[in-house]
Amino acid sequence: MTKMRSFLAAGVAAFLSSSAIPGIASAEVTVLGWPGGSEETALRAAVDTYNALPGTAEDDKVELLFFNREGFYDKLQADLAAGSDAFDINLIATYSIGRYAPFMEAVDLGSDAEKVFGKPILETMQFEGKQYGVPTDLSLHFMYYRKDLIDALMADDGAKATYAEISQQYLGKSLEPKAPDEWTWDDWAATALYFTKSVNPDSPVRYGTVLQMKNLLFNIMVFQSLPRAHGADWMDSSGKVTVASPAYRTGLELYKKLYDAGATPKDSLSYEYPETNAAWTSGQVATALQWNAAAGELMNPETAPAVAEDTAVVAPPAGTEGRKDHIHGLGLGLNKNSKNKEGAVRFLKWLASEDAALTYAKAGGSPALASSVVEKIAADRPDLVKLGEFAGKYGYVMNGATSANALSVYEVQAKEFTAYWAGQKSLDEALSAASRSMTDLLK
Repeated sequence: MTKMRSFLAAGVAAFLSSSAIPGIASAEVTVLGWPGGSEETALRAAVDTYNALPGTAEDDKVELLFFNREGFYDKLQADLAAGSDAFDINLIATYSIGRYAPFMEAVDLGSDAEKVFGKPILETMQFEGKQYGVPTDLSLHFMYYRKDLIDALMADDGAKATYAEISQQYLGKSLEPKAPDEWTWDDWAATALYFTKSVNPDSPVRYGTVLQMKNLLFNIMVFQSLPRAHGADWMDSSGKVTVASPAYRTGLELYKKLYDAGATPKDSLSYEYPETNAAWTSGQVATALQWNAAAGELMNPETAPAVAEDTAVVAPPAGTEGRKDHIHGLGLGLNKNSKNKEGAVRFLKWLASEDAALTYAKAGGSPALASSVVEKIAADRPDLVKLGEFAGKYGYVMNGATSANALSVYEVQAKEFTAYWAGQKSLDEALSAASRSMTDLLK
């Protein structure tokens, strides 16, 4: 394996350093970006704008470099570790910054960057208190709900009485239906139970929600806003792992309660992003916590004809510590071995400016912008309004979630939490195992 990694590193470095790549040899600032999709399209538009600015000198103009998505992060790490200077700026992601930080330099984006993005968004590109990049694209979660179903519930006194009975039986408290934007996690759970056929035979749909419970690290990103809303974190300020906490217990138990009650399909233990979308578009689900990226499919009459017009979104519900929404982003940072650090930093600072952010957004990117900035593009990109609003108000990054082993932490949690939800381990066993593994990973 060591020989294979060395070969990969050498091969990638040699490939990137080759003068056979058109345009790279003459470029003073080379940017290695995320290939394909809206991210590449938006970055190309931003670079074209920057290169055309009157103040951009010829030797500061930017060239772009892309390689395949498959194995991208491993290839990037290998090349950085090999000391390649074939690119000055490279892609980074919130959950992998710790892997690359030893081979990169922190950057000062200037005081205006916080006015453009907001503090929580800038933190998605920070590691050990230092800023390692410009946040270009953001992911978080929306609570999707069927407004036609909720409106009917709110207008029916008999339905409200049934709702109160169900919440008392399953949650130990008699609750009244609320507007989704006012939900606590218990309100959401009560709503999910009410709209479950096996719980309420009069429900117009089969399932109150659809949970992503597969043993997959990205599913834990979806789940963890629940315990976070009750004060959960990976570590305390001293570095002690705190996963075995009342907050995590509350979240894990609530998911299992909904699963055991049939509020989510029984095969949810194999569900992730596409299965959630498929369940939603079937018209048989009342609520779903899902990535913001799904909005384009779930709220589009062409891809979700049965439910698009009745699908609405709010931020995830509130816990004892308020509303919280997991955020992570893609961004661009500075290669320690850059040959033109001054030019690279000038581009990064420009990329963190309002004009650049708007250019990037207009070209299809998904930056999370401060309210004063996003309002200037709201008519063209209404989805970015909620993205920026939710990220700015509720966004968080777990303590340790930008470390070198962050992805491994998510994998450990996915393994242990899914085992608990599946009934293969007790809650104490799952939390104890997760705590031991996390302690080793986050040393």
